[in-house]
Amino acid sequence: MNVINKIGVLTSGGDAPGMNAAIRAVVRSSIYNGCEAFGIYGGYDGLITGKIRRFYSTDVSNIIQRGGTILKTARSEEFRTEEGRAKAAASLKKFDIDGLVVIGGDGSFAGARLLSQEQGIPVIGIPGTIDNDIYGTDATIGYDTAVNTAIESIDKIKDTASAHNRLFFVEVMGRDAGFIALRTAIATGAEAVLVPEVEIDMEKLDKFISNEYNPKESGGIVVVAEGGEPGRTYKIAEEIGRLHPDYHIRVAVLGHMQRGGSPNQFDRVLASMMGSAAVQALLDDQKSIMLGLREKQIVQVPLNKTIKLEKSLNPELLDLITVLSTQRK
Repeated sequence: MNVINKIGVLTSGGDAPGMNAAIRAVVRSSIYNGCEAFGIYGGYDGLITGKIRRFYSTDVSNIIQRGGTILKTARSEEFRTEEGRAKAAASLKKFDIDGLVVIGGDGSFAGARLLSQEQGIPVIGIPGTIDNDIYGTDATIGYDTAVNTAIESIDKIKDTASAHNRLFFVEVMGRDAGFIALRTAIATGAEAVLVPEVEIDMEKLDKFISNEYNPKESGGIVVVAEGGEPGRTYKIAEEIGRLHPDYHIRVAVLGHMQRGGSPNQFDRVLASMMGSAAVQALLDDQKSIMLGLREKQIVQVPLNKTIKLEKSLNPELLDLITVLSTQRK
């Protein structure tokens, strides 16, 4: 059984509202349990180069409400190599760090799993990504805040859409996953939603918009997940505009504002619960697992499952968009 005395924490990949709350929970839970806590700056790159310092309780004061991450975050090409991971392990050994908490997404967890396998380091993952696309958890840290940010923005766009009878194509984040787009579309009463998981049928989309949007009577909203192709939303809007020159079409890209801002109550509490649970998991001799939320309870999920298995959209919610956006027989 590993004896845990010193615990490191880092954030990796894209930032998400609530990461600071998770850092705070890891640090203070470590101290509460008689361990020393260490903050690692700059993700895996910082781990490789030894940008590590001991954290005290006061170092995480007044950060629970802040967006972003005080530890900064980055993607590391060097950490993708076995040599890079060996350097990372050497940095942990230099500071006598016995266990590591990684806050990030599936790419971060893939690296964490390899580090644990190759170097024997106990690693616990906390899902921090606005995309909510990680298998094994109902919600990821930052997702709820990001959705609410998108909703607030689209509510404002709807006001001007209605005033000018315009059809807006609003792009939200979600390169490979449509969770933000789907829930935002339902919550804002959008006419349609386009997600990466469902291939776009332009003929069907055109027919649906033609039936539900009248350029002389009302405004309209189509929510589009950004997808993997740059400029995807503009291309879709241009195609609809070509088919209907009488439509007053505009495009709004919400972009990185969805990642920023103060985390809401849900994400602060979820991050706090997961941060504390991560420390307890290390003390219980767990390794290579992720903490998830299932039916309002914190659960442990093997990292290999979170990496290999895909989280699917709820098909009932996809059907709900069609039902609730229908205005005409």
